[in-house]
Amino acid sequence: MKVVRSITSLVGLLFLCCSVNAADFPNFVWLTSEDNSVHFSRLYSEAGIPMPAIEGLAEHGLVFEHAFSNAPVCSVARTTLLTGAYAPRIGTQFHRRSKLVPFPDNGKMYPWYLQQAGYYTSNNSKTDYNVIVGEGWDDSSPTAIWRNREAGQPFLHVQNTALTHESSLHFSRNEMETTANKTPSDSVTLFPYFPDTPTFRYTHARYLDNHVRVDDYFADYIEMLEEDGVLDDTFIFYFGDHGGVLPRGKGYAYENGLHVPLVVYVPENWKHLTNSEYGSRIDGFVSFIDFAPTILNLAGIDIPPHMDGRPFLGAGVSIEEVNDRDEAFGYADRFDEKIDHVRTLRKGNIKYIRNYQPFNVDALFNEYRYRMLAYAEWWDLYRAGSLNTIQQQFFEPRPAEQLFELSDDPFETRDLANDPAYADLLSAMRQELNSKVKSINDLSMFPESMLFAEAFDDPVAFGRQNSARIGQLVDIADLSLQSLDDVTGDVVTALESDDPWVRYWGLIVLSSFGEEAHSFTEIARRMATKDEENLVRVRAAEFLGLIQAENPASYLIDTLLNANNEMEAVIILNTIVLLQDFSGYQIAVSPDLIPSQWQSNGQSNLTLRLDHLNN
Repeated sequence: MKVVRSITSLVGLLFLCCSVNAADFPNFVWLTSEDNSVHFSRLYSEAGIPMPAIEGLAEHGLVFEHAFSNAPVCSVARTTLLTGAYAPRIGTQFHRRSKLVPFPDNGKMYPWYLQQAGYYTSNNSKTDYNVIVGEGWDDSSPTAIWRNREAGQPFLHVQNTALTHESSLHFSRNEMETTANKTPSDSVTLFPYFPDTPTFRYTHARYLDNHVRVDDYFADYIEMLEEDGVLDDTFIFYFGDHGGVLPRGKGYAYENGLHVPLVVYVPENWKHLTNSEYGSRIDGFVSFIDFAPTILNLAGIDIPPHMDGRPFLGAGVSIEEVNDRDEAFGYADRFDEKIDHVRTLRKGNIKYIRNYQPFNVDALFNEYRYRMLAYAEWWDLYRAGSLNTIQQQFFEPRPAEQLFELSDDPFETRDLANDPAYADLLSAMRQELNSKVKSINDLSMFPESMLFAEAFDDPVAFGRQNSARIGQLVDIADLSLQSLDDVTGDVVTALESDDPWVRYWGLIVLSSFGEEAHSFTEIARRMATKDEENLVRVRAAEFLGLIQAENPASYLIDTLLNANNEMEAVIILNTIVLLQDFSGYQIAVSPDLIPSQWQSNGQSNLTLRLDHLNN
């Protein structure tokens, strides 16, 4: 295998001097549709829509039952694909980035390695990366296509479509009432956490119609490959760039946000690289960190050390071993102006969710989300008290940890974390996820504003230098998973630490306990006024507001006046929106309190928060 790779490394030079024959190397095409999970295609769900072009690829290829985006939002997911690396390890976990970061360990994006082997690389045309990109694409534009390569040159082409993008569901009430879908509203199967209303039925039906449009769109590209005579040498990957866009999908680390369709067409001339029969359904778990290593492995190129993933096709990979893989790791952090911190671990049919800030409810306002009529109606129905217990979960604080058995509860509505029968399993999943976030030096243990100021010039190096510190912060955060009586002494020690971020997490732990931690009120008051770190004061004020100890407005306005950068101001405003919308406080925030240069972009996260608070 090493000999094969050594020969392949010379392909670039050979191409320059004597023209490589494309038939000697497989081609690759990625057909990527935005914002759709496995729940909408007939390939995966009886309630899904037929997609004949994609089903045709599956008949001559492989269907992956358990493919996952590591993140439920586009820029983070796309950056994970580009780098083959976990976003919280390399500083690319926030959507959209407050600052572009360098590639980890001087690595390159995966197309660059194909270029060095003589490939033509084209991308049409979504980028939206959170990492600084250099060379790698021969053409990244709305006109990019493999047909622009040199004669006989092997190619990689990425074709993206936004036909299922979230924006496709930003229709008006008038449009809904006057424009019929092809899919009848009464034929759809609503998710159990949705209210059964005409709006939700129409939205779901329209989204299914959009999948038909996607299928027609990609059918044209499949036909182009056949016309060009390259189909028998081209691996075609069809997948969603992350989960579905109906409410509680995109942006949320539930299965609907992470579990994506993946179909791989296997070309006749390269079937020996997959050792599977056409039409096979693969049960093993694969994630976006694995896609770049897989492409490189299929091309016979060594996988660079900065990549965290493993190939699931190609030389040296057996499908039996792939089918034994049963774990997927997920992450959700800031999504535009909405801030959260969630990590997930799925092992087989067991899903563990760690909500590091459980008081940041899923429904916390996000301007782009709430342009969708279904989102807005759901919020109105909640405030009117018209939802059942499952439907209102989206608007309630979450537990710090959740456990779901997906074979019985595929939509994650019945939390088993407090069921004694699952205590041992919960403990094992907790320990495994704890080890995972420590092993990758998860940078989200620090607030984004601190990373912006101190880490983003070299996030990986910062993580390594602060590995022990990150591990300590993870352990402080996990105090919220025990009884308060058992950890009171540890919490007090954390609140008295010289490290501001230990104090910061100590206060988040108090907020996770809620009213149960009321005895810490006086300590929190003192920290809200006197702590040297501005964001520690924010977390102290947040705790006071969440337990209704007092109106935290004066503390929060003071921290806003002392914000060190725009990202810090966004974090503070996130807390203010949470307390106003879900704890009943009225906190007047004038734009005059914030430097005008931070408000220069009318659609910035900061201005979106200000607009919401003042409307």
